Amino acid sequence: MKHTLLILSLLVSTSLAQDTSLHDYLVEGEPWKEAAGGFTFTDGLCCDKEGNLFFTDVKAGKGIYMLDVATGKTDLFLDNLPGISGLQIGPDGRFYACHNKEQRIIAITMKGEVEVLLTGVKCNDLVVSKTGNLYFTETPTLSVHLITKDKKHVVADAGKVQKPNGITISPDERTLVVSEHGGKHVWAWRIEDDGTLTGGEPFMTMWLPVGKETASGDGATTEANGRFFVTTELGVQIFDPAGRLAGIITKPTPESKVVSVEFAGKDHDVLYIAAGDKIFGRKVKVKGYF
Repeated sequence: MKHTLLILSLLVSTSLAQDTSLHDYLVEGEPWKEAAGGFTFTDGLCCDKEGNLFFTDVKAGKGIYMLDVATGKTDLFLDNLPGISGLQIGPDGRFYACHNKEQRIIAITMKGEVEVLLTGVKCNDLVVSKTGNLYFTETPTLSVHLITKDKKHVVADAGKVQKPNGITISPDERTLVVSEHGGKHVWAWRIEDDGTLTGGEPFMTMWLPVGKETASGDGATTEANGRFFVTTELGVQIFDPAGRLAGIITKPTPESKVVSVEFAGKDHDVLYIAAGDKIFGRKVKVKGYF
């Protein structure tokens, strides 16, 4: 907590225009707590309406795992789906996944039935709108893609974002944001009525580790009031809807590599992160959008 407050004081001294501070998010006396462990490289956090948390173990896992909100127990939920990096439950109740190992985008029923939506892509992370449009990042090709609700594939943007990685959407579903793993910006596009993207600007600037030129932006999620949470080398960076940095929630340990973030829990007010071989969570004052 001392490290968190130190970062907060630095932010306040350099940016007085932000609309909130870390005090508006963090609950005093509620630190990061280990929620699940014993994995190799956790990723792909997402949740269902009940607040159960789902995730993958990209390097050594068998499929999709579930952290039960009622019991706190973690079990393998769907088997025979190794190598998933991005994951979300769509409006139709199916999982949508970046099956990175197989270079494809798939939809999966809760019983494990798989529909292949797209092949031949080195997908990293995805988000699905409530209207059914799916957006995903392809880091090696510097591309952001769209699969429309009627299953048409469009390269929505290419060549501008430096190693696009984490991806999320605003509560009004009019703004798509993508973090740079190879730069220092979080980009934003306007989502048009047909799902296509227009604009595309480096809308937010992530704080950098001392002596480095990249922030290692990774996973992203959205809070109910439209603020964006982005994992970076320094921790979880929070941006308001105007693109201003509100604060940085430090990592559970200095050596933690945080790659995914999501709100879950019964009231969707527990912030979870995937950090290497473990999942950590902490109760916060705000709730997730999805």
